[in-house]
Amino acid sequence: MSKKVLILSGSPRKGGNSDLLCDEFMRGAIESGNNVEKIRVAEKKIDFCRGCYYCTKSGGVCAIKDDMAEVLQKIIDADVIVLASPVYFYSVDAQLKALIDRTVARWLEVKDKEFYYIATCADEEKTSCERTFECFRGYADCVEGAKECGLIYGAGVYEKGAVKNTPLMNEAYMLGLKVK
Repeated sequence: MSKKVLILSGSPRKGGNSDLLCDEFMRGAIESGNNVEKIRVAEKKIDFCRGCYYCTKSGGVCAIKDDMAEVLQKIIDADVIVLASPVYFYSVDAQLKALIDRTVARWLEVKDKEFYYIATCADEEKTSCERTFECFRGYADCVEGAKECGLIYGAGVYEKGAVKNTPLMNEAYMLGLKVK
């Protein structure tokens, strides 16, 4: 059975290392017969949550009028969510964190998701990705029925495109193939 896969690429660099891994994951997931969409978060207008809680009084409608309502509906409708980010100061980048925080408007509607995580960092140590993964897990902990299904430690890639011709590309592709 085909699944709806939503890839949220947090990389501010189109063709950056985490973005390229998203493309390979997507290639594998499509080959497995899934319906896949990748959103480059940096290409969307998504402002940060202001904590005004207007959404609690308006049936989940956010006071901020930007691209988030459309993206949030796609998150709600997806079966599988891929969260991908470069590691910035041992955590998730601002673009993806803003998106995660903005799901608060309808967070109780985000249910029963399979999660995959991708992090890339310049540091050679895989442990440098852990706080980013913990941020992703913190979000998933708030999603009823969330299931972590796989992750990619993209350690040791800094310059744009450095991930090309590394085993990480195949790892992302193979992980995408497992989505069934």
